[in-house]
Formats: sequence, C-alpha cells, structure tokens
Amino acid sequence: MKKCVIVYNPQSGKLKKKEFLQSFYDLLRKYGYETEIKYTKKKKDAIEIVKKLPDVDLVISAGGDGTLNEVITGNLSRKKRLTLANLPMGTTNDVGSMYGYTKNNYMKNLELLLEGVKKKIDVCFINETPFVYVACLGDYIDMAYSTPRSLKKKYGKIAYVIYGLKQLRNKIHSYDVRYKVDGKTYEGRYSFFFITNASRVAGLNDVYYDIKLDDNKFEVAFCHVKNKRELMKVFFLVNNMDLKDVPGITYYQTNNLELEFLTNPKVSWCIDGEEYISSRKKFIFRIDRETNMMLPKKNVVKYFSENDEL
Repeated sequence: MKKCVIVYNPQSGKLKKKEFLQSFYDLLRKYGYETEIKYTKKKKDAIEIVKKLPDVDLVISAGGDGTLNEVITGNLSRKKRLTLANLPMGTTNDVGSMYGYTKNNYMKNLELLLEGVKKKIDVCFINETPFVYVACLGDYIDMAYSTPRSLKKKYGKIAYVIYGLKQLRNKIHSYDVRYKVDGKTYEGRYSFFFITNASRVAGLNDVYYDIKLDDNKFEVAFCHVKNKRELMKVFFLVNNMDLKDVPGITYYQTNNLELEFLTNPKVSWCIDGEEYISSRKKFIFRIDRETNMMLPKKNVVKYFSENDEL
C-alpha cells in the first residue's frame, strides 16, 4: 500500500471531530494510501516535518496558503523531493481556488486531488526564500498577516476588510527603485510591488487572464499611487480588466528580476500571506521548476502548458 502524510495546521481548518478524521483515513485507504496525520504547533513546523519525512508517496498540505508555502519550502530542502498536494482550509485559499477546489467541502476536495493529475509547477524565490504564488510590498499589504486570527475565525474573508478600513490613511508611501529585468536596467518610483505566479491574489479572481504555472515565468507589476483615492481607482480597474492592461501599471513577464530599493522600505514584504522580514535593500527573484503537485483536473488545461498526463 502507498504511504501518505497529511501535514495539518489545526489553526486553519476544522478537522477536530474524530469521525471526520476517520473519513479522511477511509477515503485515502480507498485510493490505496496508508495515511498518517502530522499536526503543526507553530510557524515553520511544516517545514521541519516535511524535511524529516521518509520517502512517502504523497504529502498533503492541509491548511491555508501559508501552510502550503511551508510544505513546499521543506520539500525544496530535501535531497529527494516528494510529490505534494494542497487541501485548502484557510480563510482566503487563493491557491486552492486557482487549482479548482470547492469552497469548503473538504471531503470533495480530497477526492478531487486523489483523482487528479501530477504536474510539475514553477516555484518562485525571493532571495533564498520560496513562494508559491505571490510576493508583494506596499501599504496595507500587512492585512494578510496582521489581521487578528480571532477576526478571521469569526468573519472569514470580511475580517481583512474590517481590519483594513482601520488602517486606511490618506498618504501612501512610495519608493525609488532600480531594477533589472532580463539584463536591462530601469529606475522608477512605485508604491506597490507584486511578483506573482497566479491568476488569483487577495481573493480577486482573474487578476491576469492568461497565465501558466509551468512556463518558467512569473508576472511583475509595479504601481505608483499617491493617495487612497487613486488606490481605489486602481483597485476598481483591476476588478474589471487584466492587471497588465491597467493604466499606470508597469508590467513584465520574466524569470529573472533584480530589485533594489534606493531607500529602506517602511513596510515588510508579504509572501503567500505571511510576513517576510528582511534588512536587505536588494532582492533577486528566480524560479525552481522541480516540484511535483497532485492537482484537480478542472483547471489543468487552463493553467498548464504541458498536458500529456490528461
């Protein structure tokens, strides 16, 4: 029988009843897996759990986008990498929604991944730190990791809006930067920086209309706004058109970006919904292409260039 390990973040999901856990074991056994659930207790636990696993057949990340980031980070540290899967249980679940999972039906989602296909996905890096779908910097970005967990548990995604409204201020910080894309150097002044490998970010679907998760490219969007009124205008446009076509957005598609801040940013980066603290002014972005992921079949044709396994 094949071996499966579920790395479960109990702060993200609702797997608390014994009978519900038993349903997971039973379904996985039906698909030929002997299963063990390993619980995380604090941040970065999932990294260490995956690093120390034996050579199992499947590792399922059961939690939010941050838990998936940790599982992938641990896997990238292994000499022999394992096949991964995502079972979304967080508040926003940007990655899970993009992959084609249902909103809250965990058993259905588990079945979708077990009946899915194995694909090789691009994993992006900011310096030495991997991220699955987004690295971003700018005012209000901290809502992703600063919104109190108690609010998220009570209100779900609306919690980010409640917290964000309290943080609103009229003036928005901007930064002078020098950056290099595919060997060409540019300079500019921007307020927001988004490096993504996703069509969905911060709960917004179709931020980009045509992206691939295996094309050895990530999307880069820089934006300069002076106040919250201009920010709201950009936000409205992003909701109604492809981000790369929004006026005032500087856009690139690349696998090689160097970004240097000429003054220290006043806020931290956010990667996959978690705070990334760094004292550096220079950041190098690249791609690793050696991560295998089990995915539902629903969106594979849409997001992957190679579909031989379908």
